[in-house]
Amino acid sequence: QVQLVESGGGLVQAGGSLRLSCAASGRTIRMYAMGWFRQAPEKERELVATITWSGGTYYTDSVKGRFTISRDNAKNTVYLQMNSLKPEDTAVYYCAGGGPGDGYNDWGPGTQVTVSS
Repeated sequence: QVQLVESGGGLVQAGGSLRLSCAASGRTIRMYAMGWFRQAPEKERELVATITWSGGTYYTDSVKGRFTISRDNAKNTVYLQMNSLKPEDTAVYYCAGGGPGDGYNDWGPGTQVTVSS
């Protein structure tokens, strides 16, 4: 099992940027599929972006062109660069990962992102 801890959240004005980091410990995530999820108040958790072990990426439609997911296997860390932030991006953002065929079994505690209008 891997431990994940998110950082980089905070309060930002609309149009601003934040970079979230997800630091992994306990084992290497080199072969893990990693993802960022978010949950806004009174809404269900939604998938934001994913990155495969080989670097393939996926983005939900609402963040395409604004968010970029990346990974640095040497640092055992995954990032989410968020640009042109909107108030509707306000949520707790979670990092998750899983080994080949495992699904997203490992989750971080989350980091709050608040975008003011």
